Amino acid sequence: MFTHQTTVHTGKALLKEIFFVKFQIRTYLSFYTKQFKTMKQFFKTTKTLLLALLFVAGTSITVLAQITRPRAPSPAAKVSQTIGISKVTIKYSRPAVKEREVYGILAHYGYKKLGFGTSEAAPWRAGANENTTITFSHDATVEGQPIPAGIFCIFMAPTENGEAEVIFSKNSSSWGSFFYDPAEDQLKVTISSEEIPSKERLTFDFVDIDAQSAVAVLDWEKKRFPFTVAFDVHEIVLANAREELRGVKGFSWQGPASAANYCLQNNIHLEEGIKWADQAINNTRNFNTLSVKAGLTAAMGNDAGALYDEAAGLASKNQLNRLGYQAMGAGDHERALEYFKTNVKNNPEDPNMYDSMAECYKNMGEDKEAIKNFKKSLSMNPPVNVKANSIKNLNELGVDTSAYVADN
Repeated sequence: MFTHQTTVHTGKALLKEIFFVKFQIRTYLSFYTKQFKTMKQFFKTTKTLLLALLFVAGTSITVLAQITRPRAPSPAAKVSQTIGISKVTIKYSRPAVKEREVYGILAHYGYKKLGFGTSEAAPWRAGANENTTITFSHDATVEGQPIPAGIFCIFMAPTENGEAEVIFSKNSSSWGSFFYDPAEDQLKVTISSEEIPSKERLTFDFVDIDAQSAVAVLDWEKKRFPFTVAFDVHEIVLANAREELRGVKGFSWQGPASAANYCLQNNIHLEEGIKWADQAINNTRNFNTLSVKAGLTAAMGNDAGALYDEAAGLASKNQLNRLGYQAMGAGDHERALEYFKTNVKNNPEDPNMYDSMAECYKNMGEDKEAIKNFKKSLSMNPPVNVKANSIKNLNELGVDTSAYVADN
């Protein structure tokens, strides 16, 4: 005969609760046995106590055994944005308008006593349910004001004139703004709201994203509350590089060479970049390590000719072409031209080689040679990007390119 037994597993918390109840029962039985004069009074009190303790245990079991259910009517949400190598994340709940008056009612103006909690002057919770939180992976700025890495609660205090205070509180674990304490403010900034098309559900998002910053926005009903979040991306990247190069990435030439190249491409920390380039060269002396040191040396105003030439001797076709542009960017046009001429000589069927050499001639002011080589490139059925570059430069030189455009 098959029997099926169902057991509800409630985990370590339930076991602790059961042991606690058993301990309390033994303690109270011992105590009241000594204290009560009659058995009738003893059993009456013990019965009441047992019922109370069993109720507590039963309640604990009930809560622990419940399934996870959808949250309604304000579902949870999260939005993140990477800026450089840093991340900012907002976690919040999304109430709906539901034909209600939002500003001044649901989202009250300014600060007020809510009738519950400890706050005498509470801002709007900027969401629903638990606190709306924002997490910064690195030190950042909000509206130009510094804020350290960490997790903070976002509160807002809108006003009737369209301005609003955005508060970043160090208390990120409370429920709503019922316990708001201004002493826990990490940062408070004033922003101006904007009118937007109607938005039924409260939504956080990031807009106007660039290499250093993004604008975080809260959109609800017909208002947008924007605030700019920015990171010192270059300093964060280099601080991270210093740590990474103390590990496995510091044992190859690629790690320090990439750090040196970051300094070169962004024209920052050039002296430190030179040290990383030397570290890479000491590991492996190749085109990449030599060319990045050459670029850094030139960027610091020093003679990099010998480094350029040594790198050129180790270069592939594409590497030599890139080195020519690097030398040209450093103002060494004669050396750049020699590299481009070498590439044309070694790769006479490649239209890109003529296009690159023509750019060098153009930058040197030798328009006649530039035009000749741009036209040579175009005569060789170049790739789309090379053709577009040659036509653009010929137009800048005052040459009619309609025949080449018609070929498209």
